[in-house]
Amino acid sequence: MQRRNYRLCMVLLPYARCVVNIQNRLEKKREFLLLLKQPGLFLTIILTLTILIIFCILPIIKVFIAIFRNDLGQFDASLAFEAIKSKYFITSLLNSLQLALLVAFASTLVGYVFAFGITRTEMKGRKFFNVIAMLPILSPPFVISLAMILLFGRSGVISHGIMKIENANVYGFHSLWIVQTLALFPLAYLNIKGVLETIDPSVENAARSLGARQWQVFSKVTFPLSLPGIFSALLIVFAKSLSDFGNPQVLAGDFSTLSVQAYTQITGMYDLRTGAFIAMSILLPSLIAFFIQKYWTAKKSFVTITGKPVGGFHKIADKSIIYPLYIFCFFIMLVIILFYGTVIWVSFVKTWGVNMNLSLDNFNFIFKRGQKAMRDTIILSLIATPITAVFGLIVAFLLVRKKFIGKKLMSVASIIPFGIPGIVLGIGYILAFNQRPILLTGTAIIIIAALMFRNLSIGVEAGTNSLNQVDPAIEEAATILGANNFTVFRKISLPLMKNALYGGLLNAFVRSMTSVSAVIFLVSINWNLLTVSIMSEIESSRLGVASAYCVVLMVLVVLVIILLNTVFDARRQFSAKKIKR
Repeated sequence: MQRRNYRLCMVLLPYARCVVNIQNRLEKKREFLLLLKQPGLFLTIILTLTILIIFCILPIIKVFIAIFRNDLGQFDASLAFEAIKSKYFITSLLNSLQLALLVAFASTLVGYVFAFGITRTEMKGRKFFNVIAMLPILSPPFVISLAMILLFGRSGVISHGIMKIENANVYGFHSLWIVQTLALFPLAYLNIKGVLETIDPSVENAARSLGARQWQVFSKVTFPLSLPGIFSALLIVFAKSLSDFGNPQVLAGDFSTLSVQAYTQITGMYDLRTGAFIAMSILLPSLIAFFIQKYWTAKKSFVTITGKPVGGFHKIADKSIIYPLYIFCFFIMLVIILFYGTVIWVSFVKTWGVNMNLSLDNFNFIFKRGQKAMRDTIILSLIATPITAVFGLIVAFLLVRKKFIGKKLMSVASIIPFGIPGIVLGIGYILAFNQRPILLTGTAIIIIAALMFRNLSIGVEAGTNSLNQVDPAIEEAATILGANNFTVFRKISLPLMKNALYGGLLNAFVRSMTSVSAVIFLVSINWNLLTVSIMSEIESSRLGVASAYCVVLMVLVVLVIILLNTVFDARRQFSAKKIKR
């Protein structure tokens, strides 16, 4: 009987699949017909998809074409085979992977200790530690590399001034490992901190009630529940370290990495094809890590939030636990303050390594010679920021609230620029927009586009999270009452996503101001950026001028953050008063 049923199922299986396929096609046809009845929504989807394909997918395709097409326009894979066989490529690849793995583990360890100490203990100075951990995010990625040279280089404050070491060599793997760990651990810290804060306190409290000691609570409950955050942090830092360009360009020395090799091939050897291939070799491991983090670890959450009222976290007060955590966090804090303090101090030094008297000469120089770079950076960032935030919310609204053909393509296209190395995106933009009909090279538009689509995923993610927390029935009610899609989005969805809009604005501005790898190939005599000017000054050994540029850039970022906070706080207070009335 069972065998007969099995055979019958096997016979009917193809027909069942055929029925399912027909149903899927009919459903897609029905969705398409419904879209045609809403021309405004249909045109919005078409326009959004077109923009995403042109600025997110086309540049990557152009890079692949450049690699496998020779000067005669014929398919040619010989360059790829020759590069793979070459010693410098294999060395750079292994160096990059080794560095990325070690930085990922070190940054995640530091980030976890910070996150656990701040969220789970009565350790003093938790708020200050949290602020200090944000400094590397609010500054260009290579500021810490600059500080490393100032402290431990040939004329370094510590190496030469204190330890009296002549011709100290600060360049290489170990310095780069320390610098990238300090620069990237805030990413791991924020990720793990978010997971630790969402763990239901009743789970840990129940373990304590059953007589578990603090180590048992941590090893059996807290640590296993925070594993999603740990894995996510490892993958994020791995991808960011692998694609990092600024720090290796400044500090790597003889330790070759893929990103620097790609840049050298293009700017030094004028070999765009080889540079594109080396840059694309960063793409595969970076994208694998990014998509695993986004789609796999996000679903492997072990945290259960019941929605029932529970007690707060039981903060650890045991001094034998607090003191080691405090010493560790305090040491990291001192190192960060030392590095940033050194950059600030050197910006006021007359001539680094020659005349150490305090002076405003560096600032006078950059305000005379660097006004254009400052102005261009502020203008381009202020233009790119609101466009990034609003367009990200539109994409999030379409992905969460609407059904249409091409939805998966839109989702993937919106996150590709964030997941790929910045240097790949920059090369792709050169190849894609260097000829008609889309000739953008040398214009402000190409830099704005790079900044916008590089950071688009942040706005989409924030908007998606906000909309997922809102009952769709609110928007459906407005539609039933006669509101069109544009009115629903403007008057209901957008106000509900105002926190996501604020977060998108903040993140987009900070990343636009501190971006370097994605735009270093796109700057021109017409439009320049502060980060590129800083890199140029460091390469020319004008470290005092580079430090002054860094200080000005960080001050500008902080001022705009304060301004955004003030505007949004004032708007919240105005809305609260309006509701009371």
